[in-house]
Amino acid sequence: MAYQIALPPNLANLHDVFHVSQLRKHMVDSSNIIALDDIQLKENLIFEVPPISITNRTTKHLRENEIPLVKVIWNRTIGDATWELEEKIRELYQDILNTS
Repeated sequence: MAYQIALPPNLANLHDVFHVSQLRKHMVDSSNIIALDDIQLKENLIFEVPPISITNRTTKHLRENEIPLVKVIWNRTIGDATWELEEKIRELYQDILNTS
């Protein structure tokens, strides 16, 4: 069983049919309001969230290999942070590593 959802015109490029298992009852919560102007979707419907800061560094040791990792803060308000390969972050966001 599926439902077709009426989407606003600026989201017309998204698929508008959802299976009932993906739908939940709407609970009003003013902290979950997202300004649509703040989200910049690419043509392939991917959006990029730039990192805010680097808070920690470590090295993972695997037998003969050492893998440098950095803890990246993506969103301070919800505490969204992940451990990423330092090389990958250096490649994508050179300026964030220079300031930390």
